[in-house]
Amino acid sequence: MKRLHLYIIKSFVGPFIMTFFIVLFVLLMQFLWKYVDDLVGKGLEFDVLGEMMFYAGFALLPLAFPLAMLLASIMTFGSLGENYELVAMKSAGISLFRIMKPLMVIAVLVTFSAFYFSNNIIPKTNLRFQTLMYSVKQQRPELVLQSGVFTNEMDGYSIKVGRKDSKTKMLYDLLIYDHTSGKTNESVTVADSGMLRITEDKQYMVLNLFHGVNYEEDKSQGARGSGENNGFRRDSFDEQIIRVKVRGFDFNRKDEDLFRNKYSMLSITELQAMEDTLSDEYYSQLSKYMVQINLNATISRKMHNLVQRHDSLKIETDVPEADSIFDFDTFFTGRDKWVQAEIAGIALQNARSVTQNINMYENQLYSRKKWLNKYKMERHRKFTLSVAVLIFFFIGAPLGAIIRKGGLGMPVIVSILMFILYYIISMTGEKSAREDVWSMFGGMWFSSFIFLPLGVWLTYKAVTDSSIMSSETYTKLFSKLGLSKLISKKEKKE
Repeated sequence: MKRLHLYIIKSFVGPFIMTFFIVLFVLLMQFLWKYVDDLVGKGLEFDVLGEMMFYAGFALLPLAFPLAMLLASIMTFGSLGENYELVAMKSAGISLFRIMKPLMVIAVLVTFSAFYFSNNIIPKTNLRFQTLMYSVKQQRPELVLQSGVFTNEMDGYSIKVGRKDSKTKMLYDLLIYDHTSGKTNESVTVADSGMLRITEDKQYMVLNLFHGVNYEEDKSQGARGSGENNGFRRDSFDEQIIRVKVRGFDFNRKDEDLFRNKYSMLSITELQAMEDTLSDEYYSQLSKYMVQINLNATISRKMHNLVQRHDSLKIETDVPEADSIFDFDTFFTGRDKWVQAEIAGIALQNARSVTQNINMYENQLYSRKKWLNKYKMERHRKFTLSVAVLIFFFIGAPLGAIIRKGGLGMPVIVSILMFILYYIISMTGEKSAREDVWSMFGGMWFSSFIFLPLGVWLTYKAVTDSSIMSSETYTKLFSKLGLSKLISKKEKKE
């Protein structure tokens, strides 16, 4: 049995490592596709991009572990079934559970490893990734001059290029407005050609101009004249260099303290502490709002003001005390029409004011509750994604034994479909929990409640050598159903 278990472990470890890195690579490509607009054109160094990919890879581990376990277990047991090795083992009196036993231990170890990564390592890498991504988004893009369009990225200058040569990087038919020192359009430069570059330290932008003319307004001539327009000065040049100090083109890392308390950057202990703090703030704010919209106090105050303004009301009735019974119908019908109209107007105004306050408070409380729910969801997610590794093993292993197909063909298709189904169900539960439609525990564990019985059922079918994936089984079933329908029709005719 030791040799058999060792052989099964060797058959599993290779596909697991291979599928793990394949899945991680696919998820990283999805990450690049999502953030490509934030990365392109920023002139980032390769070490910054490599660091970002490294942190993003750790953030994707919770999704990579379950999918790799599902795919590797299907491939392993599918290959054993395809080569009739499972049949030989069962013929020797070895049950499927004994065959799966060493891989169960590995699945448990991977589950605890996934939980350790989610709770201790991934929050730190998420913090560094979020800080790095924020720094990248805040960086100014590289200066790109488009033909026929004015560009103001060069501080103090507005530049228009007639055309560009993509091979030589030369610029032609340049028109430049100098807005430095508070100038408007007093200084204009026209050049036949030029070349733009940024220094290696990204501190200065250098524009070399060739064969052009500077036009500049000369205010001194206008000052000597009597009401005449200012003159201008024209200077021709063969080569001119404009050197401007630029800001924001160099990469600056932001402080990690900006995102340190975000839910994805915390461990379970820290999440629990933040939940307690946010819960206390939420219920404290709720109590404050309940006091502010106390309808009885508001109506009593309005009635008191009304009584003070009308002597007839003050004489005929007293202001009702709190928690007392007041016959409003008798009071209202006994008043003059103009008094009734004023009472109705005050009541309507008061109702509208209370409604607006309630809507405002409801939106504020809803935002606070959603933010609190994100911390609760993150705490549950650390457990659900780790347990998903074990669940997917008990789905993939019996499913591979039933399919009896190894390689990257059928197992990949089945694994992708199964994981997509799991992801859809998981997102449905998370959304219901986030919106307080379901309880937090029920919503976050909804997918586990569905897939765990599925794994138990598939394991039972694999142990009993069920042929649920065989086309002959369903052909016979449909044929029996068709024959029974024909027999029933004949009996009805008779």
